[in-house]
Amino acid sequence: MLRNSPKPVKAEPAESARVFKTAWFAKEVRKAKITDRELCRAMRQVMQGQADDLGGGVFKKRLNDNMHRSIILAKAGRHWIYAYLYAKKDRENITPDELLAFKKLAKDYGNASEAQIAALLKDEDLLEICHDD
Repeated sequence: MLRNSPKPVKAEPAESARVFKTAWFAKEVRKAKITDRELCRAMRQVMQGQADDLGGGVFKKRLNDNMHRSIILAKAGRHWIYAYLYAKKDRENITPDELLAFKKLAKDYGNASEAQIAALLKDEDLLEICHDD
């Protein structure tokens, strides 16, 4: 028997997907007791479309049993950057102005060369947490 509706297809992460967190984000997740392992697991879900796409390369993902929200910046499915964390109990969402700023930041990271990413890693402004994990 033929089916009329196509099977849902999940997007697979790019082969060279790398996941980073900013130095600021690293401090905040340490306070929230969220491990890199949990972040990598959550990022795999984001790569499969299980996050709120806010547009312009900006995503929101719930973490820590829905107690925290993370803002993630994406570069063409190859670089994913945890940029901001907030507790759900402290605020409901980011403001429209913050969203615009995150979209600009996502574009800036998107335009960054591999050498610039390497420099950010060397200076510890970015920390790599999983690569093809």
